[in-house]
Amino acid sequence: MITDPALAPTRFLDSDTPALRDFALESAGKGSDRDRAVRLYRAVRDGIRYDPYSFRVNPRIFVASHCLTAPSAFCVPKAILLSAAARAAGIPARVGFADVRNHLSSPKLSAMMGSDVFRWHGYSLLQIDGKWVKATPAFDIGLCDRFGVHPLDFDGTEDSIYHPYDTAGRRHMEYVSEVGVFDEFPFDRFAADMRRHYPAMLARLEELDRTNARAEDSAFSGTA
Repeated sequence: MITDPALAPTRFLDSDTPALRDFALESAGKGSDRDRAVRLYRAVRDGIRYDPYSFRVNPRIFVASHCLTAPSAFCVPKAILLSAAARAAGIPARVGFADVRNHLSSPKLSAMMGSDVFRWHGYSLLQIDGKWVKATPAFDIGLCDRFGVHPLDFDGTEDSIYHPYDTAGRRHMEYVSEVGVFDEFPFDRFAADMRRHYPAMLARLEELDRTNARAEDSAFSGTA
């Protein structure tokens, strides 16, 4: 029985599932905890495409094994996946959250959110050689290349957090405040904050999902 909460499987960090164990074994490889953590970080960063429009307040999408098979994800599921994969590899891990202001957020996304502050931006905390370090696997390298953003790397010894400026010297990411660090993803608290801060965006996304569901039902029944 695992007694360390930073190594134990949970509802969302389901590190004991075969899918997570296989992913961790294949991606981490052999070597020191630092080397294996770096490989896991890159596998999650670049293996799961970042898409802010995949955002939903649905508990299913925050389960690590679901993120592993999803076509894309935003920062929170990707951080949960990295932390769960680290636990599956025997590396103590937690999930952390901060409110950040994205100075390069697209007008479309800012308008939908009603804000340029991304609340509960997710990152991982990994314990390597007795030290807790932050790792942010959100933006895949393909996205960074397209938008002129420095890709975040992780060396297993220092914190890997968003750059304040992009490659052209423009202001990029500003950390506004820390939310907290957790052994398990606090979905209820997260969902309550999302509904309080982004009610219009959630209503729009829910309507979009209903419209898509109706279209799929019509296509399936042959009435479209």
